[in-house]
Amino acid sequence: MEFGVKPLFEGASFVVNPKDRIALVGKNGAGKSTLLKIIAGMQRPTAGQVVLPQDTTVGYLPQVMRLSDETTVREETQKAFADVAALKQQVEELERQMSERTDYESDDYMALVERYTQEHERYLMMGAENQEAQLERTLMGLGFERRDFERPTSEFSGGWRMRIELAKILLQRPDVLLLDEPTNHLDIESIQWLEQFLATSASAVMLVSHDRAFINNVCNRTIEISCGRVIDYRVKYDEYVVLRKERREQQQRAYENQQKEIADMRQFIERFRYQATKAVQVQQKIKQLEKIVPIEVDEVDNSALHLKFPPCLRSGDYPVICDEVRKEYDHVVFDHVNLTIKRGEKVAFVGKNGEGKSTLVKCIMGEIPFDGHLKVGHNIQIGYFAQNQAQLLDESLTVFQTIDYVAKGDIRLKIRDILGAFMFGGEASDKKVKVLSGGERSRLAMIKLLLEPVNLLILDEPTNHLDMTSKDVLKEAIRAFDGTAIIVSHDREFLDGLVTKVYEFGGGRVREHLGGIYDFLRTKAPQSSPVGDTIEAYLDTGRKTKPNEAPLENASSGNVGGAVAYAAHKEQQRRLRKAERAVEESERKISDMERRLKELDQLLMDPEKASDMVLVTEYTTTKRALDEEVERWEKLSEELEELTIEDE
Repeated sequence: MEFGVKPLFEGASFVVNPKDRIALVGKNGAGKSTLLKIIAGMQRPTAGQVVLPQDTTVGYLPQVMRLSDETTVREETQKAFADVAALKQQVEELERQMSERTDYESDDYMALVERYTQEHERYLMMGAENQEAQLERTLMGLGFERRDFERPTSEFSGGWRMRIELAKILLQRPDVLLLDEPTNHLDIESIQWLEQFLATSASAVMLVSHDRAFINNVCNRTIEISCGRVIDYRVKYDEYVVLRKERREQQQRAYENQQKEIADMRQFIERFRYQATKAVQVQQKIKQLEKIVPIEVDEVDNSALHLKFPPCLRSGDYPVICDEVRKEYDHVVFDHVNLTIKRGEKVAFVGKNGEGKSTLVKCIMGEIPFDGHLKVGHNIQIGYFAQNQAQLLDESLTVFQTIDYVAKGDIRLKIRDILGAFMFGGEASDKKVKVLSGGERSRLAMIKLLLEPVNLLILDEPTNHLDMTSKDVLKEAIRAFDGTAIIVSHDREFLDGLVTKVYEFGGGRVREHLGGIYDFLRTKAPQSSPVGDTIEAYLDTGRKTKPNEAPLENASSGNVGGAVAYAAHKEQQRRLRKAERAVEESERKISDMERRLKELDQLLMDPEKASDMVLVTEYTTTKRALDEEVERWEKLSEELEELTIEDE
């Protein structure tokens, strides 16, 4: 795909299989959204083609779309069943024709009956009989309540209308789902519901998301766009991160070898350029030099960049105290809110959209009136980030000037690095603020906040326009922050390890939960639900025993007959032999893999083969398998040792 002189990407070749759950990753501007549009048929590639089997359906959710405001939520969502409605009319028309005809024995009538049977079966297979139940289940899963179904879509914000579009796409049940940042406008509960839906869906899924927890829970394959190439890693995102690091190290070594080879050639050419006896060799070196294809090294992220908030005044012991706080508009948003936030605490405000998280933040900021008592502590300097903060930037300044004016001391030497970490690298730092998009302005406002001396941070959805690298930089800065932080967010990965207390908003109440975000989610998720099971598996890897289950060693107390003892001894010997064979087999595998790695090392030392992706992929895959096998061998050896001791 080309837009300018340099292709956005080229040579992209891969197959999307049924049941694939693909995370499409890469830095902002790499071409992820463009690739989704090409697959969806909304954009034509400069070269190559996208092939879809006949009758394959594709559902595409873009980041931004035009939405209709002339219908209710239910009516708009029912548009997802347009094909079902058309098929229903067709079935009814066939029924009418059958009822009017009397030539029951004719071939023409039998053909009509056959056609009716096929179309009616297809109508039933499409779930037409329970489509209303599916509609309601999907809308409620995405956060709507029954009373919202008959409300005009014009009453809802853009984020809620995007949920309606997502519901329509999910209800259409396409063969391939293409989702571009689907979690941007969802709360935690809706994200978890969507994870469950996609996990059980028959559709193939390809998605772009900066929510690390979401793509880890949904995807089983990762495709990266980097340096204009598309690389397919057939592993989950967390495993991809490890493989990508190893791959980059291989690239770096190959790049350094190639640079040394080029330098040697140039040195030879310069040294013997004017010697007639070396003219042939010099010409050969020049031709070799011209044929060398430069090895590219993947972009280096700035996740190692460390930001620290500047020193600030020490605040009072209790920056925020709420006593019976109440807020209502045409309805009660929340009532009887009692909370105390201590100095140095990092807390999260979570809950469905519209339950009052941002409203309470505005009460703390003193922007809106409320009932009850709310005290902001002594010496409090508030740093506030909300989406509208971006509108307060000076449009006449450049990106660099905006940050340069607030940076103080040594941090001024790192301005370019900081801008790069938040996707304003290179020429982007010289852009005027007035030409920036809404997302770019939000990122710039976030950087500005990071450099101001404050002791109470209030961040309202700070990660919506940040990629994973930027989120890591921000998270580390907040974690190292000496002051107090209130974070309104639905990003579980961002909150994990950052907050020590969660305030849940819902039903007009604010409830306090001690512990991190996953501690809170474990208390909320039903133990029998897929979400509950997932969280339990994440949090508790230990063995759970039933309340009345006796320890194993007590189950065989008392006298044991000779026959039973003999049988037990035979079983022990069988287990011992099995364990010995397993250890021997594992040692053989380790030996084979170590030998293959040495062979690959020798091959990759050759500059011509150093960038061979088949060899690089085999090397990283073999190394990962070797590490896993060594861990397995250690466990097997421990088991064998225990069995040997028992046998003695």
